[in-house]
Amino acid sequence: MVKSKKPVFVGLGGNVGDVLSNMAKALDVLDSEPDVELVAVSPVYKTPPWGITDQDWFLNACAKFETSLEPQAFLDKCLEAEESLKRTRSKRWGPRTIDLDILLFGDVMVSYENLTIPHPRMQERQFVLEPLATLDDGLKIGGKSVGELLTGLGEPALEMEYEGTDWVAKFS
Repeated sequence: MVKSKKPVFVGLGGNVGDVLSNMAKALDVLDSEPDVELVAVSPVYKTPPWGITDQDWFLNACAKFETSLEPQAFLDKCLEAEESLKRTRSKRWGPRTIDLDILLFGDVMVSYENLTIPHPRMQERQFVLEPLATLDDGLKIGGKSVGELLTGLGEPALEMEYEGTDWVAKFS
């Protein structure tokens, strides 16, 4: 029996080292998994730090995958990709080489100790919603479209860093 694939939206970011290359390599690592397919990527945005503000600005993007993996197994693949790119977890919201956050996983809702889907704070974060909107601005989160959520956040506090979507091929 063939397992059906679910769309998965992932937020990517980092502010240490060659972040564009790290994000592209992370996407390549995930896309190389047999049960995972990269479908689309957003442009890359430069955003001020969130949480701990005394650090370099971040680069952020979103990607859409399709997978037949279960949420926990997909998270494990994301964590393996982060580890392969030397991600260390020393301080919440602190500097990092790469960060992969599962934002949405089809219509699945889960709440585990190490994983909550939909991502609990994405509606408050322009650095997530702006790139997500480029992938699907009609996507619904909590009954509102990504476009509606963005409108409610006011003026953008981010800058376009890499406008195209070919950055994955260019920087991997």
